[in-house]
Amino acid sequence: MTAVGFAAANARRLARHGLTAPLGSLAAAAAAVAGVHAQIMSAAEVSLGLRVSGVTRSDVAAALWEERSLVKTFGPRGTVHLLAAEDLAWWLPALAAVPPAGGHPDGVRLTPEETDAVVAALDATLREGDRTTEELDAHVGEACGAWAAEESMAAFGGFWPRWRQALGVAASRGVLCSGPNRGRRVTYASPSRWVGELAPVPADEAELRLLRAYLTAYGPATPDHLARWLATTPAWTRALFARAELDEVALEGEPAWVWRGDDGFDAPEPPGVLLLPYFDAFQVGSRPRGLLFPGRAAERALAGSQAGNFPVLLLDGVVGGVWHQKRSGRRVTITVEPLGRLSAAQRRALDDEVKRVGTVVEARPELVVGPVTVGAHA
Repeated sequence: MTAVGFAAANARRLARHGLTAPLGSLAAAAAAVAGVHAQIMSAAEVSLGLRVSGVTRSDVAAALWEERSLVKTFGPRGTVHLLAAEDLAWWLPALAAVPPAGGHPDGVRLTPEETDAVVAALDATLREGDRTTEELDAHVGEACGAWAAEESMAAFGGFWPRWRQALGVAASRGVLCSGPNRGRRVTYASPSRWVGELAPVPADEAELRLLRAYLTAYGPATPDHLARWLATTPAWTRALFARAELDEVALEGEPAWVWRGDDGFDAPEPPGVLLLPYFDAFQVGSRPRGLLFPGRAAERALAGSQAGNFPVLLLDGVVGGVWHQKRSGRRVTITVEPLGRLSAAQRRALDDEVKRVGTVVEARPELVVGPVTVGAHA
């Protein structure tokens, strides 16, 4: 069995994520990281921009809404992601097969029959044109009845109509994806209108393609790692690992797996300094978490055990601080809080990294090295 140290595994992940050398396109970057978390769209723009040379947030918008090489939809963990459009045919059936780890209480949770009715109502109206959430509230309530419109689904300190819990299911069935905002209002679209009719890959094959994409980006990994990444049951991921053709390695002395034949760990050294935004795929998906967030980094850059709630400073590939950006017109102030003293070389590299972020967000950057006073997910 091959023995792999964390440093070698981490360097390979950084390289495959396009963080050591840039990738060729935005779609390639989205595929390489197995989906870009896009709950905070400005963070998704930075995630992609740091992986493709010369890219700005305008280029990301063009890839989404003009070229349509990216699709904004519900991805891993039921959260909004940017996925490569050419991969939707396997992503959607794979996500549909993932069993949820939790759910809504009885009386609020939709039955399978109610879910089917909601999805059919969404399909009918979205094939006609893009709709705002409020327009869907009215349409689904009228098409399905009072049970669908009942505001009993707890969300963000209030309650949403029950039907909205079917949004993720509708997305995985190829009925719904995000459309361009109307001002401040979110819209949804039909993938059939947005990227063309899909020919879904059979579910069993799609699940294996999901596993391969995950292991390519984050391996070596374990079934438990995948279960956490997908927010699903370890029993399901263990069964998926068992039927895949994998190679076992010893990651820091513990069993872990890579895709069969993908056992090379000769990636170049990590960059000395990197800035990763909120919920960047690299920090969310990489494990063991204690080795990526060593010592004080776990206290400062994690929210409990959850990664992604703070933008992070990577020093030689591991978390060595946090940062925050505040935009004012055409200027952006980037405050970086290292957890230790930066060397002269690290400070010069940090200046260059701040300029890269400024290019992506299309603003003139100003670096401040000092405490970040905002809390998690601010």
